[in-house]
Amino acid sequence: MAKVKLNPALQQVRGQLAGFVYRVRYGEQTISKPPDMSKVTWSAAQVEHRQRFRRAVAYAQAALADEKVRAVYTEEAAQKGKRPFDLAVSDYFKGRNLLAGGES
Repeated sequence: MAKVKLNPALQQVRGQLAGFVYRVRYGEQTISKPPDMSKVTWSAAQVEHRQRFRRAVAYAQAALADEKVRAVYTEEAAQKGKRPFDLAVSDYFKGRNLLAGGES
């Protein structure tokens, strides 16, 4: 793994770029190849959880697209020091659905 010292014009790179993954860990920039997940066999529980998470993200996106529901999440998130999207995803897993016309 290569170590990079960046000049002041470019302080930090994070994410994937040109086939490499750029991370900052413990204040140091690291570069690596992305993991090859093509041969991973997911268990049934992992597949189900990934599907549930996909539905939770879809709920959060729909909830934040609704102006009234977004206002509720924005206010609650500010009180709790969280992001509205994260709060909506969490609510999906807890069974709280504000799109259904109230709390359930």
